[in-house]
Amino acid sequence: MTKADLVEDISRVTGLNKKDTSIIVNEVINNICRALAEGDKVELRGFGSFKVKERRARQARNPRTGAGVQVPAKLVPFFKASNELKSRVNGSDS
Repeated sequence: MTKADLVEDISRVTGLNKKDTSIIVNEVINNICRALAEGDKVELRGFGSFKVKERRARQARNPRTGAGVQVPAKLVPFFKASNELKSRVNGSDS
């Protein structure tokens, strides 16, 4: 499912036009991104939570040359699905 598919489905269910629905979907995504960039955790009950984790610096290898390369530490977004979402994905609507 793409963002356009999501907008289409929400528009159909809510009766809102696609332009307004697209603005809402984009704002939700922007708010999640902004919160993560500020170091906040975003929790959507029944769906899951987003947070930022630090990936440690590590030694890697350049596949082309075989030379060792130091990869610096960086922050990465992380999503953890809720138990309810896991149940729905596995076919039991609890």
